[in-house]
Amino acid sequence: MERIGFIGIGLMGQRMGKRLLAAGYPLAVWNRSADKCAELLSLGATLAADIGALLAQADIVMLCVSDTAAVEQVVFGSAGVAAHGRSDQLLVDFSSIEPAATRDFAARLQLQCGMHWVDAPVSGGVGGAESGKLVIMAGGDAADVERLRPVAAALSQRLTRMGPVGCGQVTKVCNQLIVAANAMLIAEAVALAQQSGVDASLLAPALAGGFADSLPLQILAPRMADEHFEPVQWKVATLLKDLDNAVKLARETGNSTPLAGLANQLMRLHAAGDNAQRDLSSVIELYRHAH
Repeated sequence: MERIGFIGIGLMGQRMGKRLLAAGYPLAVWNRSADKCAELLSLGATLAADIGALLAQADIVMLCVSDTAAVEQVVFGSAGVAAHGRSDQLLVDFSSIEPAATRDFAARLQLQCGMHWVDAPVSGGVGGAESGKLVIMAGGDAADVERLRPVAAALSQRLTRMGPVGCGQVTKVCNQLIVAANAMLIAEAVALAQQSGVDASLLAPALAGGFADSLPLQILAPRMADEHFEPVQWKVATLLKDLDNAVKLARETGNSTPLAGLANQLMRLHAAGDNAQRDLSSVIELYRHAH
């Protein structure tokens, strides 16, 4: 059985770690704030003193950190993954980061220590991570993705290889573009319903199964209608970062994405009001404050 090293024990990493332990995988963890690892340690995980110690006891190294800069720091910073990696180890990055940076990082890592890279961003949010029903979109060599597949079965309902390294991140950009723009439309619909005399808490059940239905609608609309934004499931900052990546990728490839651009502006406007760490459902306040 593959030994797993996991870096980044946040909202998603915590729950993914639990799933791996429940499936019987030996798990070593490392996080900048070690206290966040306490629950996983109580369930049988091992705390690595540093990244080097984690690499020494892992066959597959998994990352789930905040952004492109964080991935670069963990992998190529002083005493990072690249300084300790071996050619028989596989790095799997669940983070959502820039596709171009991913391709660069993968090439650098293989040159420096021989490790292969699979970019494997996920969709499904905290609920999907908790239930093991994430959707994983992977980029990497076919053999590397197949090596990941049995481990990913503990975390996901589906793993799809989208192409070589970087293609997983491109797919995640497309996913987040749809989610973020959809969230803004859901907020507009909830606000319109409420200001037109409709009980907006009925929107999600009324539209369930119709053409307007979606997981974001079922999750976000009730929270927006009730102004119930806790616990945080999708951080505004995370969606804003992903929209930034979408706009940047469109610019790099010469594509036009006007709806993504508008959603990006609205998300940035909301985040600027000290809302970056709040739940995505709080974007409804953009529309309420306008009246």
